[in-house]
Amino acid sequence: MVPAHGRRAAEPVYRPILASRRGELDALSHLDPAAAPMLAPILEVGAVDRATVDVVRRLPVGMLPAVDVSALPDAPDTELARWGVPLVPVIGLAESDRRLAAHGAAARAYARRALVRLRAGQDRAGPDESTAAVERIWRFTGLAPEECDLLVDAGDVCCRADVRLAEPRVRRLLDWARRHAWRSVTVAAGGMPPTLSRLPTDEPVRLDRWDWQLWRRLVDAGVGYGDYGVGPAVPGTGDPGDRLPTVRYTADGGWWVYRWSRRGGRGDDRFADLCRTLVSAPHWPRTGAAFSWGDHELLRRARRGAGAGSAANWAAWSTSHHLAHVLTALLHPGGDAAPGWHARPDPPQRGRSLRQSRGGESRRAG
Repeated sequence: MVPAHGRRAAEPVYRPILASRRGELDALSHLDPAAAPMLAPILEVGAVDRATVDVVRRLPVGMLPAVDVSALPDAPDTELARWGVPLVPVIGLAESDRRLAAHGAAARAYARRALVRLRAGQDRAGPDESTAAVERIWRFTGLAPEECDLLVDAGDVCCRADVRLAEPRVRRLLDWARRHAWRSVTVAAGGMPPTLSRLPTDEPVRLDRWDWQLWRRLVDAGVGYGDYGVGPAVPGTGDPGDRLPTVRYTADGGWWVYRWSRRGGRGDDRFADLCRTLVSAPHWPRTGAAFSWGDHELLRRARRGAGAGSAANWAAWSTSHHLAHVLTALLHPGGDAAPGWHARPDPPQRGRSLRQSRGGESRRAG
C-alpha cells in the first residue's frame, strides 16, 4: 500500500462502506481470518438493536469496524461507548457538540481512534471553513489529528462524466487534507447504479466499476481505497421491490450482474441455473469455491447442493466475493488475480455490456 501522503503505510488497506444489514454482516463474519486485519468496514447503522450490536461483536478477530450512526437521532442508545464493542466512531463535520463528546468517549474507550467522514457532495465549505470544522471535532472529542483517519467520500459515480466531475473536487479536498497530520487518508465512492430493474434478465450484464476507475486516477495522491461494496451509494435505493434472483459478481474493472426470471420449475432450479451460468463464465476464478465463502456457496447452488436462499443471501454471497476480489487487487496491484490463479479477460460475447447514463438508464456500449 502506498503510504498516506508519503509518511507511513496505511493500515488496513481497504475500507468498504456497508449497510448494517444481514447480508453484508454475514459476508464480513465469513471473511478469511488472515484477511480481517486488512479490512476496516464502515457500517452505516439505520437502527440500533441488540442484534446489531451482537453481530458487530462477532466479527472476525483483528477486524476493527467503524460505525456511522449519523442517520439516527442523537440519543443515549446511539452513544457508541455504551455498546461495549471495540469499534471506531465515524464523525461528520456537522455533528452536534453532544454527539462529538460521545464519539470522543467511544474513541477513548476502545482504540483511541476515530474516522472523520467528509462527504464531497455535501460538505462544500472552503478550506478555512473545513479546517475550523475539524478543529472543532478535535476539541470536543479530545482527539489529536494523528488519532483520526480521514475518509473523503465522493458518493455516487455511475458514469464517465461523474468520474470527470469528481476527480478535481476530490483532489482539492486532498490538497486541503495535507494541511493536517491525519493518521491516514482514504477516498471512497460508489459505482453501482441505484436500480437494476431496467437491466436485461437471463443473461449476464457487465457494468463498469466507475468507483474503481476514480480511485485508479487518484493513485498518485497516495490515498487508501474505499467503496460501497456491491450496493449503491445513494441512500434508500437498491431495488427493494425487485425479488428476482440477483448476483452482483465483481470482476476486473466491472461487475457482472445476473438477474434470472426464467419461468418454469421451482425457485431453487432457477437459481441453480443462474449459478451454473456463473461458474462456467470466464470471470469465475480458477480457484473457484476456495476464492471466498460467497464463491463456495454459489458453487454449492450450481451443483444443487442447497436451496436458492433469499435476497439477503444473494447480497451476502455477492459481497463476500467482492471483498475478497478487492483485497486481492489491492494487495497484488499487478492484476486482480489471487495467488494461484490468473484473471481471464471478460469477453463481451458472454454477456451484455452496459454503461450507465446520468439519468440512471442503461444503454448498450457502442
